[in-house]
Amino acid sequence: MKIIVDAMGGDNAPLCNVKGALDAVASYGVQVILVGDGEVILRCLRDDLGMGDLPQGLEIAHASQVVTMEDNPALAFKEKKDSSLTVGLNLLNEGAGEAFVSAGSTGALLSAATLLTKRVRGIRRAALAPVVPTGNGGAVLIDCGANAECTPEYLLQFAYMGSFYAQHALGRPEPKVGLLNIGVEESKGAELQKATYALLRQAGEEGRINFVGNVEAREAVEGGAVDVIVADGFSGNIFLKAVEGTGLFLARQVKGLFKKNLLTKLAALLVKGGLADFKKLLDSEEVGGTALMGISKPVIKAHGSSSPKAIQNAIRQGMELARSGLIDEIAANVGYMRLDSGTKSEETVEKS
Repeated sequence: MKIIVDAMGGDNAPLCNVKGALDAVASYGVQVILVGDGEVILRCLRDDLGMGDLPQGLEIAHASQVVTMEDNPALAFKEKKDSSLTVGLNLLNEGAGEAFVSAGSTGALLSAATLLTKRVRGIRRAALAPVVPTGNGGAVLIDCGANAECTPEYLLQFAYMGSFYAQHALGRPEPKVGLLNIGVEESKGAELQKATYALLRQAGEEGRINFVGNVEAREAVEGGAVDVIVADGFSGNIFLKAVEGTGLFLARQVKGLFKKNLLTKLAALLVKGGLADFKKLLDSEEVGGTALMGISKPVIKAHGSSSPKAIQNAIRQGMELARSGLIDEIAANVGYMRLDSGTKSEETVEKS
């Protein structure tokens, strides 16, 4: 299998991206195409990693430009046609690799993937779907920032895509789907949540998803009440950042607690294995990246500050997504995810 990696995207590019690609080649036997400035990549391999020749399993696809955080995310891929982002997605479209991984600008990647690689036909919006730590071993959060403003139809589609993803990524045969809300009662929430609830309930009654109702953030995390957390991008992003911040805070507090004195240091040795498992549970590097659900080919968004380990795991995630058949499953079921009202008008707007 061959995975395409944006070598120039992210805060720690190209070194961490190149090192992560090397580790993925060694660990998974995958082939990787590094997209970016060829001279810079070769210099990185030579000067930073001590490699005189291009290692087996790595290829370089030259791209002379880089999309930066200062670029307009909606236009960057058009204005910089020879950027590592644009060249990489075009290679994906041409079938040069099975998946594309980038730690670059989220907005630019989302825009480029939507307009170059295209969405699955019938899917209204692509969504970011990270796996967040919960009491039941993790849950798919969809969406977490790609779509700040949503319609009930978007959320209906997110629920389907998240359910399919939970089956493949988490191994949950009948994943429980919950709608993120301020209470579990059907009457809770704004008009968006109320209208979405009705659509998800109908889909559940038809046996197409396992909808269990509204879910509050506390129960979703602590109790692991659901396998899929459906949210608009605005609410989902706040939820995600709160979970990440809480995890970092707890990890720091626990570390400080065990460093207080000799007795606590001895206690730390006794629970060292458990602490390692706890740290791993909260470590976003273990996941690697976030899949762009709804795009017609596998695209993985890695964190902007990704380390080599995170890039390696993002490549693994791309491999798993490419093998899963998930995109074909979404395409096969898209007819159940669409509403008749407003369909023509929205398609007309998108084509204009």
